[in-house]
Amino acid sequence: MYSEEDIRRLTWQSRRGMLELDVLFIPFMEEAFRDLQKEDQDRFVKLLACEDQDLFLWLMEREVPSDPDLNRMVRIILDRVQPN
Repeated sequence: MYSEEDIRRLTWQSRRGMLELDVLFIPFMEEAFRDLQKEDQDRFVKLLACEDQDLFLWLMEREVPSDPDLNRMVRIILDRVQPN
């Protein structure tokens, strides 16, 4: 489980400086991260390690990550902001 200090650090890392990413990541960290299963929290941390350009393409649905873990996390984030 992630400590509050870990969550503060991850929230800081979520600030990418690209508006399109910031409006997805920061609210996700503040409102949804704590409720994720540990495996999905780990996937989010893995996603944060990716390059901004890749993140942008995935989260704007212009490309799909080849890594199934990253693809799952992208879908979780997008489903949160684009409910059916």
